[in-house]
Amino acid sequence: MKALEVPEIDGAFQFEPTPHTDERGFFCRTFDAEVLRSVGLDPGAFVQDSLSRSTRGVLRGLHLRSGAGEAKLVRCSYGRIFDVVVDLRPHSPTYLGRAFFELTGDTQTTLYIPAGCAHGFQALTATADTSYKIDRPHDPAEDVTIAFDDPELAIPWPLPAALMSRRDREAPGLAEVLKRQGS
Repeated sequence: MKALEVPEIDGAFQFEPTPHTDERGFFCRTFDAEVLRSVGLDPGAFVQDSLSRSTRGVLRGLHLRSGAGEAKLVRCSYGRIFDVVVDLRPHSPTYLGRAFFELTGDTQTTLYIPAGCAHGFQALTATADTSYKIDRPHDPAEDVTIAFDDPELAIPWPLPAALMSRRDREAPGLAEVLKRQGS
């Protein structure tokens, strides 16, 4: 497994596994504590694993947490997703930077998203399973959502949004969220 820095988002990394393929399919390591340590991350910090299943066109996000934020490891374990990270840390050298990824079940690449960054994704296949490891127990009172179609962010979603939660559909724009958070 190798770690690659994400230049658009300070402190973000992609972890690319080395799949071992044969006639049965493949086997690969999707989490390696030593590789995380090699880039300064504490593998023991992750306290919760979650999984979402989405159908083609489903859009989730853009989400982040208030307070101390939430760092996460995100991986598409089955199918394919268009993944988005936006740096909302005011003192970051990549503040308001955006990064886009296609994560797939074929590659099993994991994306590390630092606390203070917004995250969202759209399912590109009939079924897409997305796995998360997060560094704090989820507290719904800290949930923050930003409009997926905010013109300031101009995210190039590949498909029309087929289905979204009410919270995502009615989310305020980036300027309003930053104003509320005092950024």
